[in-house]
Order: sequence, then C-alpha cells, then structure tokens
Amino acid sequence: MKYQHIVQGEFIDRPNRFIAHVALDGMKERVHVKNTGRCKELLLPGTKVYLEKSDNPERSTVYDLVAVEKNGQIINIDSQATNKVVEEWLWTKAFFPNLVCVRPETTYGNSRFDFYVETPEEKIFIEVKGVTLERDGVVLFPDAPSERAVKHVLELTEAKKAGYRTMILFVIQMKGVKYFTPNKEMQRDFAEALCNAEKQGVELYAYDCNVTQDSLAIRQQVQVKLPKIPGDLRELALPLLNWYDANRRILPWREIPTPYRVWVSEIMLQQTRVEAVKPYFERFMAELPDIASLAAAEEEKLLKLWEGLGYYNRVRNLQKAAIQVMEDYGGIMPSKYEELLKLKGIGSYTAGAISSIAYGRVRPAVDGNVLRVLSRIRADKRPITDSKVKTAVEQELTEFMPLERPGDFNQAMMEIGACVCVPNGVPHCDACPLNFFCKSHIDGEELAYPVKQDKTSRTVEKKTILVIQDEGKAVIRKRADKGLLAGMYEFPWLSGYRTAEDVVEYLEKNGIKTLKITKLKDAKHIFSHREWHMQGYLVKVDELEEKGVGEDSAHWLYIFPEETKERYPIPTAYAAYTKYLKIRQGKDRFTDEET
Repeated sequence: MKYQHIVQGEFIDRPNRFIAHVALDGMKERVHVKNTGRCKELLLPGTKVYLEKSDNPERSTVYDLVAVEKNGQIINIDSQATNKVVEEWLWTKAFFPNLVCVRPETTYGNSRFDFYVETPEEKIFIEVKGVTLERDGVVLFPDAPSERAVKHVLELTEAKKAGYRTMILFVIQMKGVKYFTPNKEMQRDFAEALCNAEKQGVELYAYDCNVTQDSLAIRQQVQVKLPKIPGDLRELALPLLNWYDANRRILPWREIPTPYRVWVSEIMLQQTRVEAVKPYFERFMAELPDIASLAAAEEEKLLKLWEGLGYYNRVRNLQKAAIQVMEDYGGIMPSKYEELLKLKGIGSYTAGAISSIAYGRVRPAVDGNVLRVLSRIRADKRPITDSKVKTAVEQELTEFMPLERPGDFNQAMMEIGACVCVPNGVPHCDACPLNFFCKSHIDGEELAYPVKQDKTSRTVEKKTILVIQDEGKAVIRKRADKGLLAGMYEFPWLSGYRTAEDVVEYLEKNGIKTLKITKLKDAKHIFSHREWHMQGYLVKVDELEEKGVGEDSAHWLYIFPEETKERYPIPTAYAAYTKYLKIRQGKDRFTDEET
C-alpha cells in the first residue's frame, strides 16, 4: 500500500483522540489522527511524524497523521491502512494459493468482520487488528480497552462452531519485533477471550510490515505468544500433579487401586469424610474382599458393615451393581465409562473415578470438591448445584486432562479440594500450587465462590424415642423394607413430643408395665430433605417378655445390647440414645474392637 502525498512534521500535542497539533513549515497545523487508539508511547512532543495530504478541499483538516518515528524506525499508525495492506497481500495468494473470493466488511451475527474469504474448499472469516504498541521488541494489542475487539473475538468463536474457518490477523505496523502477545494488563477480558478463542479453534496470526514514509507492506510472520491467563485450565495439570506427588495422603484404596477397591471406596466417600471411611473400608474389604462375595452377602450383614456411614441405599445399590457385574460381565468390573454408568448406583463421578484410577482412561471425576476448586480458579459464577453446570464442567475438564496420568489428575483435584481449597472456612491459598492463576485469589474474592442455589427447606419431624430395658434386654424393632433407613433397626417411638404420662399409658396398652421413667436429653438428626427433632425417655421395666399383646409390641424384638455388635444395624440417627445401652457405633465401634 502506498500513500500519494506525504510531508514531514513535528508532533506538538493531541487535544483529543481525533485531532493533533503538528509543527509544519514553522506553522502549527491542526491535523486528523487516523488512529483513535492511545498511541501515548509514540506521540511525544518533538517526535518526527509523517502526514498525508488530503485530496478533499472541503475537509476542515488538510492532513492525516499516518506514521511516526521511534528510535530511528518508522511506525505506521494509520488504522485504516491495515485492511488495505491485508487485502493486497491476500490477492498475492501467499496465504491461500487457491483463493477465489475476497469480500471486505462482511456481517456475521452481531459483528462486521473485516474480510470474508473463499477457496474451493473453505469459507473463512478474517478479523484484522493493527498493532502499534511496542515494548522492548514485544508488540501488544490493544493499547486501550476495546469492547468491540472482545465482541469480534467472541463472534469469531461462534462462527467457528458454525463451521466456518476463522482467524485473527494482527498486522504489526513496524518490523523487527520479537513476538506478539495480547495486552492483558491493559484489558484482561480481551486476553482471556483470545486464549479461549484459540482453544476453540480460532487461528491467530501475526505479521510485521516493511514501513517507509509513504508505504506499508506485509513482511513476515511473527510468533504469537499467549499469556497464562487466570483460570485457563491449560495451566492446571503440571503444577497440580507436582503438588500431588509431594503431598498426597496415603490411603488404603490408593495404594492398591483395583477396580473393586476404587469402586467401594468412592461409594463410601460420598457424603463421608476420609478419616471416617478408613476403618469401614478395611473391615468391608476383610469381610467382602471381592465382587462375588459382595453380590452374595446377606442384607443384614451388609447393613451392619455399613452401620454409621449413613445413606444406606448406597450399600444396597453397591450390592445390586455387584450382582449385575456377576450376571452381565462375568464378575469382572467393566472398564468403559459407558458400561460403568449402566450399573446401579454409579453416576458420572464414580464412573469417571473407576475408569481413570483403575483403568487409566481419560475421564473426569467431578464432585463437589472439584466443582469448588474450579469455580474459584475461574471465578465461575455458575451455581455448582445445577446439574447442567456439572455436565458442562465434565466436558470442559476432559480437554485438559493429561493422557498419561488421568487417575492421578482426578485424585489430585479431589485432594486439593479436601485439604487446601477447603469447603468450610478460609481456603489455604498460600499452600495452593494453583494460586498463581486462580482468578478468585488474584481478585481477593475466594469466599465469594462457589455460587450455590438456595436450598429447599427440610421437613421437620418431631419424635419421642423410647429406650426400654429390663436388667438384661432392650427393645428394638425393624423398619420397613422400603423408604428412609429401610431394613434398619430402631427404638420404638411415638410421633410428636409426648409427656412421661403419655409414654406410660402407651406402654401399658402394649403390655409393658413401667417401673421408672427418666427424661433424656433432646437430640436432632439431619437428613438431606428432612430433620428429626427428638426427645427421649429411658424406661425401666421389671421383665421383658416376648408377648405380642399390643398392636405395636407384636413387632418388637427383645435383644441383649451386645448382640448389636454383630447383628441388628442401628442407624446413627439414634446415636444420642444408643449410648444409654452402651451400644457403640461408627468410629467408636472400631475403637472398641481394637482395644
């Protein structure tokens, strides 16, 4: 591209972005600036500038400022020149040898791209950005915030998804530079949009130019270096795995990661802390060491092994899935993610954990820990309790999982969420290997994430619990085979809060004569969708006889409390009352066995 009438002047000042004052032949000339960007580093008082004289006699300004000298090099700052020089260059067919069409200024969506190009095989959109900002040989764009530039990048990404080839061409209006990079200090949104666009397949190119006083021409390609953008998942794997290698906890299921052990541990760890799971896991493995033994176990034994872990449908589904594996897969746990999803009680998280940890397949395991970590890293305002968000995160994370260590990657994500980026209280950001690109940490807003949807209120149920005992035995009963805590054992109870007189009368109707009744401390147990608010009575009786004299007592069992050590699984919802019979549950039970 060549200018026709170029004169040289000396820059004085710039009262606004469209106008500059230039000393020309000893006179102060008001000229038009053909670059509405900042150009602050270039347009310094006394700097040599080059002006093009207009052919239009009606204009209020006779000259356009098109170039400036910096350190002996001429830099073109004519923002209209870049499209002209690119169009000339495209028609040389240096980039598209089989070019058939170049159409400037073409509308797509809500944007107007600089060029629409066709070859026999492709339809292409090109957006051109002129680059004039240079620091120590590195050129940057933009030199001032531009929402329009961000919009163009986003629209190109959408066009790429629609099947077009899309590219951004950074025309560096000077020569001899080191490389191009987006100016994230000036506009982080643009840098992030550019990095995301490149990830989505938008092509990024930079070319410098031969520049003279009166010409501009594409010269040669320049390297594009994308910065490390806060929240960019491409930066995740290496520091995370290095941290995991140095800091991972020694856990029994990690040291022998067979499919069965991984599966059982992941089901146990749902809704339960790691330290609480350890003794349960070891006892479960000792009693039911493989899929076949799990499939054949009696339900009461299964529930007893699970007693204290809660959410008892987990272990029921575990057994149902074991039966499926025995019947449909010959007793061998399937390795494919899609096959794992067919098993009862296995969702995307557990299937991802088994397939990645036990079989080395690239599948994410996204739970609450992972969602929390990623929401903070990316300052992601999407609510993590939304299932659609979880699905989207699984898809996004798959792209960045390391092919050689997918299982370790998933475990590292879980580990950092459990130990560093903790759910309650302040996260330990100083110890986090990801703090250098965590957006919420950089912004000092860690506790603003993750965003959660408002929880629905729980149903409150009031109960009066009866701990009935004689000198040796106590009363329990079995719950229904369906519904909450199905098949477990519990104390008799009455709905609502009852007086001691109400309890004595109730027991008399069921053939039980009270010797002494003592009010116990109130207790509360919270389930996912309901709460039990409980008051209790310790009822001493003369002798418990197995007589079904009442409508309720016909279903009561009269047991010695020590029998619950091996039989009669009692849920921890009743933990406040089992202690009166010296029944140990949860970790207390395992401690008792060890001593």
